[in-house]
Amino acid sequence: MDKLWYLSRISIFDSLSPEDFKEIDMMAPMTHFNAVPKGTLIQTPEHHRDGLFFVKTGKLRMYKVNAEGKQFTTAILGSGNMFGEIDSLSFGTHDMYIETIEETLICSVLREHFEKFLLKRPKLAMRFLKVLSNQLKEKEELLEKLAIGNIEDRVLHLLLKLSEQFGTENDDFVKIDFPLTHQEIANMIGITRESVTTILKDLSKKGILRTGRMQISVHSQKIKAYLNHAEF
Repeated sequence: MDKLWYLSRISIFDSLSPEDFKEIDMMAPMTHFNAVPKGTLIQTPEHHRDGLFFVKTGKLRMYKVNAEGKQFTTAILGSGNMFGEIDSLSFGTHDMYIETIEETLICSVLREHFEKFLLKRPKLAMRFLKVLSNQLKEKEELLEKLAIGNIEDRVLHLLLKLSEQFGTENDDFVKIDFPLTHQEIANMIGITRESVTTILKDLSKKGILRTGRMQISVHSQKIKAYLNHAEF
C-alpha cells in the first residue's frame, strides 16, 4: 500500500481533492516504512516528537506516570487519529508517554510544510481545530474517570470507552477489537493485575461482560446502568 492510500483512509482528509493528497504525499514522508512492533515506546516526556503524526493502522496508548510510578492512560489512538505539536496546532502530547499497543504504522508531516499547507486551506484548518478540541475533551474526561472512584468503576469506564472506539457488535455485546491482557488493563488505569482478574470474573458472573483469551466483549447498556447504580 502506498502513502496516498493510507492518507485517504484518515477521516479528517475525506474532503480533500486528489491534488491535495498528492501535495501531502510530497511533503509527508513516512516515519516508519515498516510496522512499529507492539509494546514499543515511541515517546517519553523527556524525548518528545516535534511535528504532526497520523496513525495509519494500529493503535497507540498515551499515558502519564504519577509520583508512585503508576500509569494512567489519557487516550487510545486508532487509525485516523493524530498526535503531536506544531506552532498552530497542539494536541498536548509533549508531556506524555506514547506506546504502541498493537503493530502500528505512522506517518509524519514536517511543521513548516504543514502550516503552509493549512494556510491555503482554511476549511481544512477549521476541521483540524474541531478534531483537536474533541480529542482534548475526550482525553480530559477519560483521565478524570480513571483517576477517581473505586477500581471497579475505573475498569468499567475504560472498557466502555474502548468498546465505543474500537468495538464490533455481536448480539447485545460489543467486542473490543484488539487483544487485551489483564496486565495491559492494569497498566492503563494504575491498578494491579490481580485486581483486574478479580473484577473481570465478578463482572462476567453478573453478565456485564464476556471474556476469552485476551478478548473482552461488553454489554454497553448494562455497564452504563451499573455505573449509574441502577437496575440492569
